[in-house]
Amino acid sequence: MGIDIRNVGKRFGAFTALDDINLSIRDGELIALLGPSGSGKTTLLRVIAGLEQADAGSVLFDGVDAGGLDIQSRRAGFVFQHYALFRHMTVADNVAFGLRVRKGAARPPEARIRERVRELLELVQLAGLEQRYPAQLSGGQRQRVALARALAIEPRVLLLDEPFGALDAQVRRDLRRWLREIHHQTGLTTVFVTHDQEEALELADRVAILNKGRIEQIGTPAQVYDQPASAFVYGFVGEANRLSGHKAGEVLRVGGLALAAPQGDALADGAVALFVRPQDLQPVAPGQGGWQAQVESVQRSGPRQRIHARLDDGTPLELELPAATESVQVGARVGLVPARWGAFAER
Repeated sequence: MGIDIRNVGKRFGAFTALDDINLSIRDGELIALLGPSGSGKTTLLRVIAGLEQADAGSVLFDGVDAGGLDIQSRRAGFVFQHYALFRHMTVADNVAFGLRVRKGAARPPEARIRERVRELLELVQLAGLEQRYPAQLSGGQRQRVALARALAIEPRVLLLDEPFGALDAQVRRDLRRWLREIHHQTGLTTVFVTHDQEEALELADRVAILNKGRIEQIGTPAQVYDQPASAFVYGFVGEANRLSGHKAGEVLRVGGLALAAPQGDALADGAVALFVRPQDLQPVAPGQGGWQAQVESVQRSGPRQRIHARLDDGTPLELELPAATESVQVGARVGLVPARWGAFAER
């Protein structure tokens, strides 16, 4: 099912949670809503689900305005961060709940409900745990039950709100791979909320980055990482060093270094903020160009090494190199040459 969000706005008193949001979600797409706390991503998910009513704009499901549909009619499967399982029910009864509460002819026969539960527990790799209670499961298993329960109603769209936020790092990584496999098997249009950029970039077909109730950028994981559309996106997605400088004509002057302004860039003359990722900085011998700096520390992290340096004007910079690269020494003077950067008007 395709979803079109048109000019959606939502306020809570004086606080603007959503400010003229426009977003088209393709049929069968897995899209991430990524942003910091308070950016509006969970509010947008709840508006799609019908758990919140927008103050302005509309949400269309396959071209049909969903404003007049109640939650059940929208057929949205919702998975919460903290599972929201019924503690007094077994795994099987939790999964079957959405089917058993249906009224009249909409309620499947009990035999079909049991068969559906069996199918879903196999899908989420929990076959054999039907009679356990939530308290007898690990956090990862409980989240799988929550997903099976959301899928039981045969939803048209699957909505996940920080689904792995309560789990430890290794379990989150395992469940991310598993969710991608589930999405491949079901083909459901899926929208998930996260503040974890690694999660969004690994899982999603596209990422919508929200900030202060507005969408800053929509694109593939590669696009939002390699071609950030704003200073906020550059600083939020991945790591980046930030330096202040000035643009005059075709030249950027940053930290005493002259850089060629990007061709065709609409950046106006004046104060600029320049962003460069740690892996886009290369050390060279003093006098061979780049920003002049002194190395303050060198840290090994698996196959990479992180070098902390400070420019002569006091600006701290971090660079990241393969561990196999000959390391610079603490206290050494180096030049730091940026291979790629982004520049935006200073605000």
